[in-house]
Amino acid sequence: MEGAAAREARGAEAPRASAPPPAPSEPPAVPRARPRLVFRTQLAHGSPTGKIEGFTNVRELYAKIAEAFGIAPTEILFCTLNSHKVDMQKLLGGQIGLEDFIFAHVRGETKEVEVTKTEDALGLTITDNGAGYAFIKRIKEGSIINRIEAVCVGDSIEAINDHSIVGCRHYEVAKMLRELPKSQPFTLRLVQPKRAFDMIGQRSRSSKCPIEAKVTSGRETLRLRSGGAATVEEAPSEFEEEASQKVDDLLESYMGIRDPELASTMVETSKKTVSAQEFARCLDSVLGEFAFPDEFVVEVWAAISEAREACG
Repeated sequence: MEGAAAREARGAEAPRASAPPPAPSEPPAVPRARPRLVFRTQLAHGSPTGKIEGFTNVRELYAKIAEAFGIAPTEILFCTLNSHKVDMQKLLGGQIGLEDFIFAHVRGETKEVEVTKTEDALGLTITDNGAGYAFIKRIKEGSIINRIEAVCVGDSIEAINDHSIVGCRHYEVAKMLRELPKSQPFTLRLVQPKRAFDMIGQRSRSSKCPIEAKVTSGRETLRLRSGGAATVEEAPSEFEEEASQKVDDLLESYMGIRDPELASTMVETSKKTVSAQEFARCLDSVLGEFAFPDEFVVEVWAAISEAREACG
């Protein structure tokens, strides 16, 4: 018969340890929410400040600005960043710094000028807003156009000899102007941007090609494209900025246009290639509508290679 002491000792035994409960599974990682990108904007000739967001490409940007101010998107000729003036060094191109202030330049007076092409080159550099309007970005000193006081940097070219060119890209307009016969007068219908009082009389012409002002703020920018979605990207590297500037200069000298977005796209394309021949093939597949001449492509490849070497 079991004694009381034995029963007491057995009752004091520690219970057998049970298996530890399974560790709670970690919750799945929540992707970092994309910050709302809200940009401040004004009409360049004067308006209250509006706020815009939710655009994914250039045309949608113009639509958002138009909605904010109760105007039609077709009223907007182009935009500048951080300046209300018609300053082509502040022109909104392919990059918007996340803190940049957008000024929209809208249609002002329409004017017609008659031009006689006495030389091969008129002295114009054309760009476009990515939404259907081509306009004058530079006027070369001493050129044919330079002698016509009514023509100004920032004027949108609406028609050539009463033929509307609205909707044409800059390179198409530049080609039309190059192909006009010499010694034969033609007319340009121009639309100048509406100007604030302190901008009246400003003509702004230059024979030089200064480095385009950076339109980035901090290390991130919103990359806009005339077709396709906008993306938040790191600010361009030293090599990308240097190479894009060289390519933009070549676009002006060969084709009479300036287009930082196009130049940037060509530099990006070059990163995937190892030779001028491969680069030419890639350009044909990506930008075939431009029909770049072979000698131009070779010079672009050389300029990009030079920038790469200079920036290490």
